[in-house]
Amino acid sequence: MKKTEDAPLHWSQHKEKAAGYWHIKLMLILFRLFPVVIMRVIAFPVGFFYFLFSKRARDESKRFLQKAAPFVAKPETAKKCRSPFGPLRHIVSFSLTLIEKIESWGGKFQFKNIHFQNDDVEELIQELENGKGVFLITSHLGNIELLRGLASFNRTRVSRKTPITAVIDMKVNKNFSRMLKELNPQSSFDIINAAEIGPHTAVILEEKLANGTMVTIAGDRTSANTDGQGKKLMIPFLGEEAPFSPGIFYLAVLMKAPVYFVFALRRGDLSIKPEYDMHVHKSSLSFECSRKERFTQSSLLAGSFAELLQNYCIQNPFQWYNFYDFWSKEA
Repeated sequence: MKKTEDAPLHWSQHKEKAAGYWHIKLMLILFRLFPVVIMRVIAFPVGFFYFLFSKRARDESKRFLQKAAPFVAKPETAKKCRSPFGPLRHIVSFSLTLIEKIESWGGKFQFKNIHFQNDDVEELIQELENGKGVFLITSHLGNIELLRGLASFNRTRVSRKTPITAVIDMKVNKNFSRMLKELNPQSSFDIINAAEIGPHTAVILEEKLANGTMVTIAGDRTSANTDGQGKKLMIPFLGEEAPFSPGIFYLAVLMKAPVYFVFALRRGDLSIKPEYDMHVHKSSLSFECSRKERFTQSSLLAGSFAELLQNYCIQNPFQWYNFYDFWSKEA
């Protein structure tokens, strides 16, 4: 049977456009040699180069921006989404975010530039202060690495050093993860490969949460190991149903730990002096439930996450960094 070239791929099957280890190693060398402001300036031509030579990134950016535009409340932002130059703005914003990720893990991002809101952050801080483990569901909207990086450097208003465990796809993120270890070898940051999640993972995470660990996982990507449409949660997102991973939210319910949704969003998509708003929302759902009820609770948890993700996406459309067809049932 002839392979269809246009058949959609799962997001994890796309080549890592951040390239190989040596390309990222070059970024690390430049980061150590030049002031951060120079790195931010360099991000603009790098983003432009990526825009010119990555047709897939341009096409996927345009797809998302066209879907988001009708929901965007600000007319000027909606106009930028519909503009032919919208994808360029989107990709340069992504380029700047990569620099800020490195800056955060290198301990050079100023804590004063992160503005916490009048939401559930105080409760999160208090639970961490009391040595309680928490489960954070994050996304590829904005830059959640700021929170993980600052926590690793003990700069999150919590007096104790907070251990961090991130559940991530190592196939896609291995080069960046390797660089993070070079930036901060003393980091309390631990990684669990999302591709290897099984019954043993729950036991490991339960132990870590009992020891006051902050566990993070992105809720806006599905597992490459999920087969069949029936095993994905189809949830309305920007006017069309999109697949969300049931396993992520079931795992959160299974842990019975406090669950928070966290979003870190830049003030100004293309600012070279970035300041971020950190939004923290605690789930109000009860996870003390029977085995049958866990599936219902995990579906409700996924719905809550998708609703918040949509709200922040239409406020900050150029900070959404999932460059693939998010709505495809194969995604």
